[in-house]
Amino acid sequence: MKRETVTSATNPKIRNLLLLQEKSKARREQGLFVVEGRRELEHCLEGGFRVRTVFVCPEIAGPAELTFPGAFARTGSRSDAEGKASSAELAAYFRTGSRSDASETASPSRLGDCLLIEIPEALYRKVAYRDSTEGVIAEVECKQLTLEQLRLPENPLVVVLESVEKPGNLGAVLRSADAAGADAVLVCDPLTDLYNPNLIRASIGAVFTVPTVLVSSAEAIPWLKARGIRILTAQLQDSSLYYDTDMRCGTALVMGTEATGLTQPWREAADAHIRIPMLGRLDSLNVSVSTAILLFEAVRQRQ
Repeated sequence: MKRETVTSATNPKIRNLLLLQEKSKARREQGLFVVEGRRELEHCLEGGFRVRTVFVCPEIAGPAELTFPGAFARTGSRSDAEGKASSAELAAYFRTGSRSDASETASPSRLGDCLLIEIPEALYRKVAYRDSTEGVIAEVECKQLTLEQLRLPENPLVVVLESVEKPGNLGAVLRSADAAGADAVLVCDPLTDLYNPNLIRASIGAVFTVPTVLVSSAEAIPWLKARGIRILTAQLQDSSLYYDTDMRCGTALVMGTEATGLTQPWREAADAHIRIPMLGRLDSLNVSVSTAILLFEAVRQRQ
C-alpha cells in the first residue's frame, strides 16, 4: 500500500477529490466517486467496490493504531514490507476497529493496492461534507449493475423510481428499501447521478447494500413483465387503497415524481393502480415517504 502525506489544499490530489465531489461529469469521465465516513465506506467494501485512494485525518480518526490502513504497517501484522495489508485484514478493521480477527474474515473488498493519504485536520475540514465522518474519505471506482446481472428470489419485492431528480429523495428511498429488505431498486430514466455525494449521504450507504440498476422505462417494463412481477403504480386517479392490494407475490412498486407523477407507459403497463389515502388539504407526500409506506405494507403482508 502506497502512503503519502498532503498538507496543501492546492495539491492536485485534493483538487481532484473536490472535483469528484462537485461534478458528475468528472465522476463519469474518471469512473470514480467519493465516499465519506467509516459506516458508508464499510458498506461500500461489503458491496465489493474497489477503493482507489483513502484520505485519513489522524487527528480525527485516532492515534496510529486507529489510522486504519496505516495501523497494519506500523503494528507488525502480516503485511508486506510496503505496508500492503490483505483485503480481509482491512475489511476486518472496518468492522471491529482493530486487526484482531483479520485472519478469520473473508471479504470481497478491494483495498490492498489503494493509496493512503494522510491529511491534517484543517485540510480535512475543508474537503469533508460533514463533521461526523470519523476522519475518512475515499475515492472509489464506479460499477454499473445491469438488469441481466440481477439475481432475484421467488416473489421479489422491487422498487421502481421514474425520473426522480433530487439526490436526497433517491438516497432516502434506498435507505427505506434496505430497511424493508427490498430485492432491487430500478431507477428509470434517471435525472440524478447515482454516486452524487448527497445521495450517498442520504442513503447512509444503502446505495451499496441494495442492488440498484439505472435503466430506461422502455427496458424495465418488459423485463418485469417477462418475470411475472406485478406492476403496482402509485397514482391518485383510478386507483385502489394500497392496503387492499395483494403484495405477497412478485411485486414492483412504481413511483413517479411529486410534480408530474408517472408517465403514461407505466400507467398502461400497470397490473393495478394504488393510492395512499390523503386526509388533509394537500394531495401528495414526498416520494421517499410514500415509498416507505408502500414498502412496509408489503412487509406486513408477507409476514
